[in-house]
Amino acid sequence: MHPLIQHLRAHLHRIMATQADVKKKFLSAPKYAVVGASKDQTKFGTKVLKWYQARNKDVTPLHPKEDELEGLKTLRTLADLPSPTETSVSVITPSKITLGILEQAKALNVPALWLQPGAEDENVVKYIKENGLENKVIYGGPCILVEGDSVIRSLL
Repeated sequence: MHPLIQHLRAHLHRIMATQADVKKKFLSAPKYAVVGASKDQTKFGTKVLKWYQARNKDVTPLHPKEDELEGLKTLRTLADLPSPTETSVSVITPSKITLGILEQAKALNVPALWLQPGAEDENVVKYIKENGLENKVIYGGPCILVEGDSVIRSLL
């Protein structure tokens, strides 16, 4: 095999392993928060919130205006979380909002974030890479609604 192909395969394997490790870290947290849930049952943010509820996870919705979503008391910002360093955060927001969430999460030392498809753009990805957050942020397409259960099973 050509040395360049070997190098690229090894690099790709490292990236895949890193994402798998971040997913495991994410779903090993004792607490979760969802940014982007709303009263609209058809939106992915609400579907993600319900996913956590269906699995009896300790989840808190974050919303700038609503006081309660899906029967849970909401908090306004990540800074309002009682223990942000123990809380993995699902982000289902437009990319402009996602960038601010990442900045808050970095400052609060949130252990892991899962950006749902569509929550990132090139500025978000650039921020992740420039701030060394690749080992804390899942991005680039995988959806917790699709992959979450298999990651949970891998932890058992």
